[in-house]
Amino acid sequence: MRTEAPLLAPVFRSEGQARLLAVLLLGEAELSITDLAARAHLAYPTAHREVTRLLDAGILAERGVGRSRLIRANPDSPLTDPLRQILLVATGPVALLAEEFAAVPGVESAFLYGSFAARMQGIDGPAPQDIDVMVVGTPDAAAVYDACERVEQLVGRPVNPTIITHEELSRESGFLDHVRANPIVLVTGELPWR
Repeated sequence: MRTEAPLLAPVFRSEGQARLLAVLLLGEAELSITDLAARAHLAYPTAHREVTRLLDAGILAERGVGRSRLIRANPDSPLTDPLRQILLVATGPVALLAEEFAAVPGVESAFLYGSFAARMQGIDGPAPQDIDVMVVGTPDAAAVYDACERVEQLVGRPVNPTIITHEELSRESGFLDHVRANPIVLVTGELPWR
C-alpha cells in the first residue's frame, strides 16, 4: 500500500521512504534490511522495495557479510548530504531525540505532540515553528534541556521539553486531555496511556 508524501518534507516519495532514509542518513550504522525495516517501522517487503530503489539511485550502498546484506548511506553520492540536511529538519528530531534521551537516566518514555507531531501524522496545517516533546519519568531537568538544545541546533527549530512523572500523568489536567486527544509521535519507550 502506497502512503502519501510526508507533509513536513513532500520531496520524498512516501512517509515510509522518509523514515527509512532518516534511519540510514542520520545514523552511522550499517543495517540489515530486517533491522532497517524494524527501526523505520516498515513491513519487510516495503523496506526491501525502498532499499532496492535507493540502491539503484546510488543514494544507498550495500556490502555482503556472509548471507546478510548490510545497507548504509552512500558517502560518494552527491545527493547524500543534501538529503541528510532535509531529513534533519523534517524527520530528524525523532531519531536525534531518541539518541539523546537514551543517554539521560530517568527518561522512561518521550513523545512529540503539537503541530510538528500533527504534520508527521499527515494532518494538514501551517508549517510548525517549533517541536514540543513530552518526557515521562524522573530525569535530571538540566540533562533533558541540554539534550533538547543539542537537537535544536541540528534541526534549526526550537525544541520545547515538558517533563512529567507517571503520577502527574494520572491527575486530571486540561492540558494532558488536549495532548491525549491529538496526534503524538513516539520518540522512545512506550506511550503512557495507549
